[in-house]
Amino acid sequence: MRFALGSRRYASQVSPTSNIPGSNEDEDDDKYSKNAKSKQSESRFGSTVFKVFETAATTFASIAILGLAGYSYHIYYKDLVLRKMDMAFTPGDPMLDMASPPGAHESVQHDDETEHWVDRPEQTKIDSIINGEAKGRYFLLVGEKGTGKSTMVLEAMRKTNGEGVSMFEAHADPEIVRIRLGKALNYDFHEDYIGSLFSIRGPRDTTALLDIERAFNKLEKIALAHRNGSRLRSKRKGPLVLVVNCAHLIRTDEDGNDLIELLQQRAEQWAASNLITMIFNSDDYWVYERLKRFATRMEVIQVLDLPKSRAIAALGRYRARYFPEQKRDREVLKQVYDLVGGRLNFLSRVAKSRDMLRMCHRICEAEKTWFLNQCGILGESMDDDVMDQQKYASAAMVLAKALVEKEKEMELHYDEHKGHVLPQIPLYIARQIMTRADFIQQYDHDNIFTIDSTAMVRPDSVPMMNAFKDICSEDGFDEYLQATLDRISAIESINRTKELTFKDLWTEQSGEQKGKYTFLTKDHKGRETGTIEMRVQPDQPPED
Repeated sequence: MRFALGSRRYASQVSPTSNIPGSNEDEDDDKYSKNAKSKQSESRFGSTVFKVFETAATTFASIAILGLAGYSYHIYYKDLVLRKMDMAFTPGDPMLDMASPPGAHESVQHDDETEHWVDRPEQTKIDSIINGEAKGRYFLLVGEKGTGKSTMVLEAMRKTNGEGVSMFEAHADPEIVRIRLGKALNYDFHEDYIGSLFSIRGPRDTTALLDIERAFNKLEKIALAHRNGSRLRSKRKGPLVLVVNCAHLIRTDEDGNDLIELLQQRAEQWAASNLITMIFNSDDYWVYERLKRFATRMEVIQVLDLPKSRAIAALGRYRARYFPEQKRDREVLKQVYDLVGGRLNFLSRVAKSRDMLRMCHRICEAEKTWFLNQCGILGESMDDDVMDQQKYASAAMVLAKALVEKEKEMELHYDEHKGHVLPQIPLYIARQIMTRADFIQQYDHDNIFTIDSTAMVRPDSVPMMNAFKDICSEDGFDEYLQATLDRISAIESINRTKELTFKDLWTEQSGEQKGKYTFLTKDHKGRETGTIEMRVQPDQPPED
């Protein structure tokens, strides 16, 4: 301190301002402190500006890195989605893995050769569709339950090991259709996207149809990449194939119609551009009726029962496979065909049974029981509470009777080479016979009657036709059916009749009738046309 003070005094002595009047040591001290404070404030301001700039730069760098990381993940995720969906069309398919044990149309090894227990003429057509040779169209497989439609598609997929093909099952609920489509296409609908962790509403906030549309958009990109050769995981040539199995399970309500319309629009677009070939597999006629409205590139493949010669040959081959020790009696095989016809589902069940004829009778009895449980009539004594169900049942009985009468009028209902020729009636005539137009679709869905692609109505199968004949040939059936119809008409007449009750219509005063009602009648223009007078006639005393 002494050294500093001495230095300050020495500076004041030699300073030029020491001779100026009014200057002193206090003024020098004030100037020094002001300069020090100003320098200190400047240093603090610069430090604050630097810190602000440093913080802003750090924040900007963090946001930039976070944004770059998020954008990079988004690009990676979109490419991952396409790569995962591309893997769905590589060799192998979940439907093939879950296929049933060896059965109809399945390959069996015999002496190092592949042999099918039955060959259908439609198999060649389906093979060309699955391997990509058929282009520019989409297809509808329609036929009765158990004719082998799904099995032929799976057989065609086995030949190509499922390469370039994806298959899923339809359902009545669009949400389940969404899940099954996602499984078939290996698409998670962005439910595995990490950004959903920060979403309050969950990974999906939309409808099933919008998700299906988004899945089809991704599938379209995969198909374009395959056609352009940019994705080389599959060496397939030709369009990809998407199979919608059991399309008849979709409901015929507003949501179901929207789903069918969405699928058909995509099928039309992809068929026109040769990108993807769609196959609809249905047991019911209504799917064809719904698709027919807007179809321009649709081709229908009708799958029927096997003719007699093919059915007997297939049954004998299949029988030898499961019971090689038994001899094949051709007469027994003919009897089997006469009882159950050429339906593959029935032939498969019969061939696996030791007593084939007994199994045939069980199948016929089961079909008859099913028909009676669904459409049994109750006669004249039925209660009015079951009238709606009896309308459904009596209409089915009337149509079954008409088919039985139609068979009696046919010149040929059994051909030695083709086999059974079931009677059939045009759809509009069948509706006239039933006097109802809304029941036939449910009959088709319940496998009682079937409607083919040419709008012809016939029994669902040979055992069902046998059930029709057994029921209609029972004693008193016509009278019982007529009594049911009369009872339905009587109940409807009662429901349509309105009863009007008059109270205190007349009073007797001094022997005169005073009470009466007068009704004024008018025409449709409001003009009076007359009057109606109602009065009570007193009871007459009995004559002696």
